[in-house]
Amino acid sequence: MTIHKEGYSSIALSILFIFVLNALVQFYFPDAVVFRWVIYITSAILFLIVLQFFRHPNITVTQDEKMVVCPADGKVVVIEEAQETEYLKDKRIQVSIFMSPVNVHVNRNPITGVVKYFKYHPGKYLVAWHPKSSTDNERTTVVVETHQGIPVLFRQIAGALARRIVWYVKEGDEVKQSEQFGFIKFGSRVDVFLPLGTKINVNLGETVKGGRTVLAELVTD
Repeated sequence: MTIHKEGYSSIALSILFIFVLNALVQFYFPDAVVFRWVIYITSAILFLIVLQFFRHPNITVTQDEKMVVCPADGKVVVIEEAQETEYLKDKRIQVSIFMSPVNVHVNRNPITGVVKYFKYHPGKYLVAWHPKSSTDNERTTVVVETHQGIPVLFRQIAGALARRIVWYVKEGDEVKQSEQFGFIKFGSRVDVFLPLGTKINVNLGETVKGGRTVLAELVTD
């Protein structure tokens, strides 16, 4: 278990805030022992919350060109047919994974292939489960084409708390299944759009693990 590089600045600011807060409490309330201990304990809890959010566990990745793995830790909140209007412009099976603030927020490539399309969209910060979050919120869209010529589209979508989406891919990149392609801070969602006929291996409400849980099986014939 390590700390993700995206957390360094947030952790540093948290340490600075906690140090200043505790110094002020110590200076202005030297005799308020109970109050001081409440602040100390609250500060410790705050620091641990920030620390756990940016944890980066070492995992044994899943790699299989016929499989689609989960791009993020979280819970499956949508499995349905949907019209994809940005790039694929046809009907797809949409599978959405909601990441709560306690989940690991590393995002991983669901398949191996070549990035055919990438776009960042500034937008709103509706709650991640809102029906319009996929089209109105800050988000990125990535399309990776497998070596068999099958395109898979996936989106990072900011939530009500998320204010920064980070990505590490661009058009033309060769990407490997389960490797990192991005990070979203403080609660969010990832949508995956799969070809009709794809065998879905997860159920609504199921808890999944990024880079490890097999989301679906592609039909390659």
